[in-house]
Amino acid sequence: MTTSNPSSRQDVEEYHHQSRNHPGRSGKRENDGHNNVSYPMGIPRSLLLPHTQEGGDSYYIGDIYEPSQIRRRLATKTRNNEHSSTPYLDYIDVLTDNGWPQLRYLADWMRVTTAPPKWKFLGQDDIKERATRVHVTMLEYRHDGLRRCDVKSSAQLASLLLEHPGNTTGGIARLFVVQDLSRDVMELLGSQLDVDPMFFRGHISDYTWYNIRDPWIELPDMHIVAREQSFSHVRYAHARYFRNHKAFGRARLETGNFNVLRRVDQDGSSNVGLVRSRMSFWTQPRKAKNTHMVNSILLVDPSITEGFPLWGGYNDFAPCPSMRDEIPQKPARNSAAEKAIYWLEQMASEEIESITQDSRVLLQAPLCIVCSEWLTLLRYANTRLSQLEWEIEDPYLRNRQEDLSSTLDKIHSWRRRFPIWKGIVSETLSKVIRRANFAKTAENPLLVLERDFEIILANLNDLHERAERIMSVVTAMMSIEESKKALQQDRSLARLTYLAVTFVPLSFVSSFFAMSEDVTKLSQTFWIYFAVAIPVTLLALVVVRFSDTAVYLSRRVVRRFRPTGRRYVKSE
Repeated sequence: MTTSNPSSRQDVEEYHHQSRNHPGRSGKRENDGHNNVSYPMGIPRSLLLPHTQEGGDSYYIGDIYEPSQIRRRLATKTRNNEHSSTPYLDYIDVLTDNGWPQLRYLADWMRVTTAPPKWKFLGQDDIKERATRVHVTMLEYRHDGLRRCDVKSSAQLASLLLEHPGNTTGGIARLFVVQDLSRDVMELLGSQLDVDPMFFRGHISDYTWYNIRDPWIELPDMHIVAREQSFSHVRYAHARYFRNHKAFGRARLETGNFNVLRRVDQDGSSNVGLVRSRMSFWTQPRKAKNTHMVNSILLVDPSITEGFPLWGGYNDFAPCPSMRDEIPQKPARNSAAEKAIYWLEQMASEEIESITQDSRVLLQAPLCIVCSEWLTLLRYANTRLSQLEWEIEDPYLRNRQEDLSSTLDKIHSWRRRFPIWKGIVSETLSKVIRRANFAKTAENPLLVLERDFEIILANLNDLHERAERIMSVVTAMMSIEESKKALQQDRSLARLTYLAVTFVPLSFVSSFFAMSEDVTKLSQTFWIYFAVAIPVTLLALVVVRFSDTAVYLSRRVVRRFRPTGRRYVKSE
């Protein structure tokens, strides 16, 4: 399912021409046009990430206070037209204009089928290729077994969705695992299953803070609203190892090829990259008319293939089998989607039967993956803080060209991350794991993971406090170093003072004796110069040397006696 779009390149260039004539529209005129953006040589523009130096100003699409330029240029047919090829997008446009302004960014995303600030980097062929991507795996849980279907085209996905659940004997639930969203996937799933658009809206970005003009802002829902929603978002971070800087650069280009906005951030000068990721789970509301089979959706981020999982990745969730048992050969699981699908296929029969009572049981395995990623990341954070502590204790562990200011910068980056991660884990606990009013039964299948996430949150609190303590120690050491430098400078100035005290009397005496016009007359009295100059110089040095002692003694006297009325009384 694709739509005919106007030439995005021509439309953007026209808008940039208008922006140059009306600079107030774009905010930063110098970065609006194609010719004003600095692109790395040999890198396709479609792989560049927004909010970077190469990406330029992102407000050319319009800020939150002005109409969307993407909708104005790439608007599709209205929802009232029965022949519209994008009914779900038309539905989102109607909601945007009638009380849900944050859905505007989702509508722009569907038209560009990636982060809207990348619009100026994409041609019509790029948009079409991204819009038609389909990476979906359907898992159908039945009383007599599991049916799996890997979907690679929009037509195949439409055919599966049109299957009436009542015609499938023994069916319990269908779970659609989606790796990297696209416009076609959102259109098909959203329109056929009547999915709340806020479910897709909460998955497409990875921002942790916002500016006051950002059109991609996500405001939190009130609890009274969130408790009625049939979806949950799970944010997390994970680490990946790269052998060199070139491998890290290739990983960044991989994220530029994702439809959802995901970025890999390098941890200082190390070879480890940190990635913010999301998993999103939606299940058919209880009020849905079709209750023959539970329909659910799991959105999983595409994975970076460059590099390696840090420390080789985590172990399987199951205990090690006995050496007397046959050990099954397990397939390689290199992506988050493959890991989630593998464990979802291992569900026990009693867990499958409980899906109709509470479909959140399908979220147990993905949450185990998230928990394992957090534990690996916490171990890495502990390692980095330990290394920084060793750098403080042993300067030889630092690079010779670095000083404590570089160590302070490294600590500050971790000190900045910990509060963000604490908020993410707290949100997972309160809005996902401890959420009580999500399904029919009072028994929450996710509470088995509550203790694990509480441990993660406690470890984050400890690491945050440790980073604060290290920051205080480094700041104190830097103050001591500055004091030592100031003392050294004072000593240098003292040496200059002694030199001045030595030569000033000599200069004075020599000038005094130079007042005579006949120098030959001084031959008999030349010794007088030394007889006078030397004692005067010594007297000046004594005065300078012992002046500090006199000042010190006077201060001691002032401290010892304090004035009381008209008399000086000795202090107790």
